Amino acid sequence: MMSFVNSEPLAVYRLMPSARNLRTLRPDDSLVDLKRWQFQGDRVPRPTGFAAEWTGDPRARKAEFASDFPGAPILGAGLADRLREDLEKSGGLLPVRVEGAPADAYVLHLVDQVVDCVDTRTSSRPKKATGEMRKTVFRPDALPLALPSFRVPQFPVAVQWNGWAVARLVEFLGGDIEARLVWSEDPAADPHPDPWGF
Repeated sequence: MMSFVNSEPLAVYRLMPSARNLRTLRPDDSLVDLKRWQFQGDRVPRPTGFAAEWTGDPRARKAEFASDFPGAPILGAGLADRLREDLEKSGGLLPVRVEGAPADAYVLHLVDQVVDCVDTRTSSRPKKATGEMRKTVFRPDALPLALPSFRVPQFPVAVQWNGWAVARLVEFLGGDIEARLVWSEDPAADPHPDPWGF
């Protein structure tokens, strides 16, 4: 179980599997339904399940944080169980069908919490198609610090992770996870130049 720890300085990250030789999961067309829901909210049905297939070298180890799609974090069941109490504060854990794997082997963290916490005056202008911002500046007083993860209205198809949650995930996964700094209240911190790129 994660527990909220107010990390100083406050920081927000994008998470993805590391560039190590790991197999990752690529969602099928259910990713389209997920993005539609992320953009349109209650106007479309909430996704209830997903499917994905393994990519990468078949001899490589399978990642526990298994998807590099920014809005579709897929976690192994063991990892999800350790973090479940906190992850469920941000949204649900929905099954991911993976050929050859038990039905409950992987879950997608469907982040419901959309929080208006971006400083739009100092952030980059969002891209029209996706809302992606190369530079995102957060208002520290508006950050949802009790949540491990959240989305923002300007870029709803991406999951943002609070620093304390990232520290716990790194504790469990070590070098198997890449944490790209999106923003920090520390002026000396150097955010990733392209946090949402591959």
